[in-house]
Amino acid sequence: MNEDMLDRLLEKLDLVQKVRLLSGATTWRTAGERAIGLREMVASDGPAGVRGEAWDERLTSALLPSASAIGALWDEDLTEELGGLLASEAVRKGVDIVLAPTLNLHRTPLGGRHFECFSEDPVLTGRTGAALIRGIQAAGVAATAKHYVANDSETGRMHVDVQVSERVLREVYLAPFEAAVEAGVWLVMAGYNGVNGATMTASPLLAEPLKDGWNFDGVVVSDWGALRSAEEPALAALDLAMPGPQGPWEASLVQAVKDGHVPEAAVDEKVRRLLRLAHRVGALESDLPPRTPALGPDGTRSLLRRTVAAGSVLLANRGVLPLDPLSVPRVAVIGVHAASPRVQGGGSAGVFPSRVVTPLEGIRARLDGLAQVVHVTGPGLGVPPAPLGTGWCSDPRSGEPGVLVRLLDESGAELHAEHRLSGAQLEPPVTPAARTVEISALLRPPTAGEWTFAIAGFGRMSLTLGSTTVLDGEFPCTTDDPAIVHVNPPSHTVRAAVDTTEPVLLTARRELVPGAGRATIVAAAPPEPEAAAALAEAVRAARDADAVIVVVGTTEHTETEGHDRGDLRLGGRQDALVRAVAAVNQRTIAVVNSGAPVELPWRDDVGAVLLTWFPGQEAGTGLADVLFGDVEPGGRLPTTWAAALTDAPVTHAHPVDDLLAYGEGVHIGHRAWLLTGRRPAYWFGHGLGYTTWEYGTVHAPAEVREGSPFTVRVQVRNTGDRPGREVVQVYLARPRSAVERPVRWFAGYAAVQAEAGASAVAAVQVPAHALRHWSEAERAWRTEPGTYQVMVGRSADDLVWTGVLSLRGRAD
Repeated sequence: MNEDMLDRLLEKLDLVQKVRLLSGATTWRTAGERAIGLREMVASDGPAGVRGEAWDERLTSALLPSASAIGALWDEDLTEELGGLLASEAVRKGVDIVLAPTLNLHRTPLGGRHFECFSEDPVLTGRTGAALIRGIQAAGVAATAKHYVANDSETGRMHVDVQVSERVLREVYLAPFEAAVEAGVWLVMAGYNGVNGATMTASPLLAEPLKDGWNFDGVVVSDWGALRSAEEPALAALDLAMPGPQGPWEASLVQAVKDGHVPEAAVDEKVRRLLRLAHRVGALESDLPPRTPALGPDGTRSLLRRTVAAGSVLLANRGVLPLDPLSVPRVAVIGVHAASPRVQGGGSAGVFPSRVVTPLEGIRARLDGLAQVVHVTGPGLGVPPAPLGTGWCSDPRSGEPGVLVRLLDESGAELHAEHRLSGAQLEPPVTPAARTVEISALLRPPTAGEWTFAIAGFGRMSLTLGSTTVLDGEFPCTTDDPAIVHVNPPSHTVRAAVDTTEPVLLTARRELVPGAGRATIVAAAPPEPEAAAALAEAVRAARDADAVIVVVGTTEHTETEGHDRGDLRLGGRQDALVRAVAAVNQRTIAVVNSGAPVELPWRDDVGAVLLTWFPGQEAGTGLADVLFGDVEPGGRLPTTWAAALTDAPVTHAHPVDDLLAYGEGVHIGHRAWLLTGRRPAYWFGHGLGYTTWEYGTVHAPAEVREGSPFTVRVQVRNTGDRPGREVVQVYLARPRSAVERPVRWFAGYAAVQAEAGASAVAAVQVPAHALRHWSEAERAWRTEPGTYQVMVGRSADDLVWTGVLSLRGRAD
């Protein structure tokens, strides 16, 4: 659609109609306008999958591996395929706008939303995000680059003001968004935070560099609930305020224009951008007919299974992996996470998969008829209980597995009742007369003893077991963070004796109070096994096994939106569990199920360490493929992993008086480690395969002109006995620079595959801007002529070749 057509549509609208288009019609829909044939556009959270408009466990979605796992792929073609899967899911669910990718950086390992971000490096994040965007938008579904900008930690995120220099912004935190704009992204989401004194929904950074410098022609949308005033965002370059209805613009923007505080031309420009988006996603009557999903269930599962293996990072291997299925007649699979893995992070990006293949299920299926598989959970994790499900709960009215959800009026009379599958009800249906949400279940205890029960929400809440009230209190809402209010409200826990294995009724009630959402979560857990006995049982199973696979990881209480982490330790007695089983069996493989770095104090004690991240719905199938050598673990670390938190150079994620200073400047991730001289457990770019590689001749130019890209060609030979994939990485350095620079910085990569004994050439394209720096004095990009070092290697620290590059001025 050309600009003249956009103008003709705009001319048909009066001021009230135009302003109405700039606010959400509902939580997930933009406004429509019959006068111009514009339908509502539907948005959905998207990094882990496309949930759709409702938090309803009955409406299932394909669950992708976490963004940190996608960052570990170092494979833009596969990432683009995953973007296509998100688009296919969006079409299936009637969604026009996918709220992904997240382009914030792993600035500190304590970042609570680490799992939703790709990497610590602006170049890798930019390339990965651009590939996902291309895959989503190729199907006519809009991608959204978020959260613009410097929204890299969760503590106080609604009010924090990030203090960061213009140079650091340009070179580090804005760089992935610039790559997204170059890839043609259709929306950019402004974050909750502020930067240098201006909240992002009213920040001058929305205009420059986003719209003016980069020529972004799409829509700038607020994060949900981020808009708190009308005039400042309207005068800035924000275009769409979400959610709706009754947002700040609806209430006062028309009057602000009439009073001359906001030019109508600014409103027109915002509407023009919205109409351009509508055309791109087919939301105008004149656009193409509806699309059909491109991937069916089988194709989806196959792609996700392949992605689990491709993103798994083999951190260490002492000749244990891959396992030969014919040489391990008895395999011990140990750990709570083996049967109950963490497959996605917590928060607004959550989806409901139709089925998750656990590590235990995947291993058993792969060894069916070949080996005996013994599972031992080991010690419990010591975490709050999980929401009620279909395992040992049933609807007390229908008897079906799950729970009964009721809405009650002020007198306690029933207004609505329905059968649900989960005790986590984030959006129970409400009516104007509703005053209480009640969730009840007939509990069939698998064991008697002291159980743990919990309820989460706000207002007056109670828990009743049989005829005994075990919890009753007032719990006021003290936050405005929507992730906490609507998705992850605080949990209140109580222990109570269950002295029978006969069915017992559990009833939870939550008062509905204004401004506190309606999310209600009811949870229960049986007594955990005695820790010493559980550990001894795991040791016996490990001693009797031919191989041990111990699965450890984080929980929804340590990695979730709305909170940063306090440490990098695995919860419970997981470290003791790994040490104990490794001590009695040298063929112990530790599988790490986390979305972010964790401390691995036993990493030198085990036979292998395999990182699977939050692997999504095909966790078990992809893991089994890797463990038994059907495929090679293809991942490389997108983030440097510390041996201990005390070693990490950048750990301050908590603001002081609502200020968070990025005092480390350009030195984050591996750059910070190199500057301090400290050694991590595993470097950015590290990852092993199942073969070995020899690096040969490197061809790199001795001289380039300013503004010119160049290519580094590296010959590698597969010296192992099976096919494999190698990721060749290029780093740059400027030892005697006139401006402060990293010790070295990542410039690009290329992956190659080769059969056993064969050679291949990796051609690493290095863009011209890899050599530039931002001059704050001139407020412009500058390139420093002179000598640079070009380094080739397998990680930020494992370098096998260094050459010299002379950068000359531009040709006349």
